[in-house]
Amino acid sequence: MKDYYTILGLEKGASKDEVKKAFRKKASEYHPDKKTGNEEKYKEVTEAYAVLGDEKKKAEYDTYGQSFAGGGGGGQGFGGFDFSGFQQGGGGQGFEFDLNDVFQNFGFGGGQQTQRGRDVSVDINLNFKESIFGVTRKLLITKNNTCETCDGTGAKKGTQMDNCTTCGGQGKVRENRNSIMGSFTTVRECSPCHGTGKVPKERCGACAGVGVARTEEETSIKVPAGIQNGEVIRMTGRGEAIPSGQPGDLYIKVHVEGHQTIRRDGSNLATNLPIKLTDALLGGTYTVETLDGNTDIKIPAGIAHGELIRIKGKGVPSEYSRGDFMVKISIETPKKLSRKARKLVEELREEGI
Repeated sequence: MKDYYTILGLEKGASKDEVKKAFRKKASEYHPDKKTGNEEKYKEVTEAYAVLGDEKKKAEYDTYGQSFAGGGGGGQGFGGFDFSGFQQGGGGQGFEFDLNDVFQNFGFGGGQQTQRGRDVSVDINLNFKESIFGVTRKLLITKNNTCETCDGTGAKKGTQMDNCTTCGGQGKVRENRNSIMGSFTTVRECSPCHGTGKVPKERCGACAGVGVARTEEETSIKVPAGIQNGEVIRMTGRGEAIPSGQPGDLYIKVHVEGHQTIRRDGSNLATNLPIKLTDALLGGTYTVETLDGNTDIKIPAGIAHGELIRIKGKGVPSEYSRGDFMVKISIETPKKLSRKARKLVEELREEGI
């Protein structure tokens, strides 16, 4: 007897929602119509879901385990399991599985999601100042865009639209498949008309009737103030276009170059300021480089090594406020002293300083 929980990658006793989610994932992966398809594994996960997806059958399976398949007489299908509940019209030879529910994530049936174009990813480099204050960049990106000549219809201007002969104007094509479980009916989007049910009598010459064309598009990117290295900006609908579907998204990964003297600390900016020993003792005035320009600050007498001086409102901008600029004091101790300086220092030591 097969372990249906293992087939779906679940622990025994998994909930109904967990079973359904696992089945969708596995069925999508193994469906024969996909590149990753595997008909045998697809049959296995379908069989597992037929049991675990039904509350009554799941309860029996959880209770009796391997005895479940042999329980009751005249079993059908897999090892005696009765699939009659899935047959069409009570006595039909096969059954039509609810693919609208199972395969909605890749475009089968009435419950399908709108098809999307591929996402596009690009990288941009910013200098430190641009990352703090924000900047607008323009990029030239080559990708599939909606055809400007036909506005995505695929039709020559003024031409007549006819019903698609492949799907009869329905936009969907049904396909029958046979398996050991019976006959399946799957529904997929009609390729010639891209699911619209209509085809142009004369196709657009610019895009050969596809509705999209590979062209260069200039995209303006507004980088917000305060963005950090490695962050990603998402621009919805600016990815690649597809016929009769929604375009993908554009993702911009930001790389920020470092600054020689200024670093970021959350909403604040910071720098180190080396000062003379005499200025640390007596006080003084120094010029500090900020991203807003040079600013003069006063050094109070008796300042300690490592102490911070705050310049308000010169840090990272946000929507409602702005951080501060922190200056960390580094007192430089002279390595060599002149005779005069040495004598003065010795006098200070005698005074206990």
